[in-house]
Amino acid sequence: MAQIQVHRDDIELESPTLVEGFPGIGLVGKIAADHLVDTFGMTHYASCRCEGLPEMAVFEAGDRSYRPPVRIYADAERDLLVLRSDAPVSPAAADEFAPCLTGWIDEVDATPLFLSGLPTEKDGVPELYGVASGDAGATLEEYGIQSPTESGVISGPTGALLYEVEQEGMDAVGLVVESSQTFPDPEAARVLLVDGIAPIADIDVETDKLVEQAEEISEAREQLAKRMETAHDESSKAQPMGMYQ
Repeated sequence: MAQIQVHRDDIELESPTLVEGFPGIGLVGKIAADHLVDTFGMTHYASCRCEGLPEMAVFEAGDRSYRPPVRIYADAERDLLVLRSDAPVSPAAADEFAPCLTGWIDEVDATPLFLSGLPTEKDGVPELYGVASGDAGATLEEYGIQSPTESGVISGPTGALLYEVEQEGMDAVGLVVESSQTFPDPEAARVLLVDGIAPIADIDVETDKLVEQAEEISEAREQLAKRMETAHDESSKAQPMGMYQ
């Protein structure tokens, strides 16, 4: 049965912020989500068993247990949820997994932050842009997150989720950051965390370690990045509209 399976009924949340971390261009969403989970020592709260999500087992060194590839972590103190994905997800399965996930987000009264990279040749600090559905546009205004400077589309699983929440009339924020198309981009993930996620979720998150370990992070994500190169349709990414005209 397709569902979000909650494992920790003892964790109480009140209208939490949910940060989505599906792998995509520059792995910006995944790097940001992983950093939040690791930095705050977040608890494995739920498993995503929606139709369309990869059916595989994920294990870690020194641990005999294994878990599904798409999981949700919680931090009750910060009223924060983070979706962590260890595998690419095909947008072809969007009709199955998007309603399952967004239905649960609506049920727990969470405000989702969907993350995407915009492949570009960066010059200096990556630019961050925001889009929104429902009444969430006011949130972008409040924190000075600028609108996109050109027309475009967000594709992949993140695009499918943004489409679904808009169709259901839910409030949601989409954060788009300039990022490398070829390599994991911790710098772009840091911009997402500092200028987007932290103010919106009202949290303080240390990112110095993220920058210091940029080379290590890039190496650790290299295998996944190579998989993403051969599965472009499964990558969440923002693209200029001109590519579709």
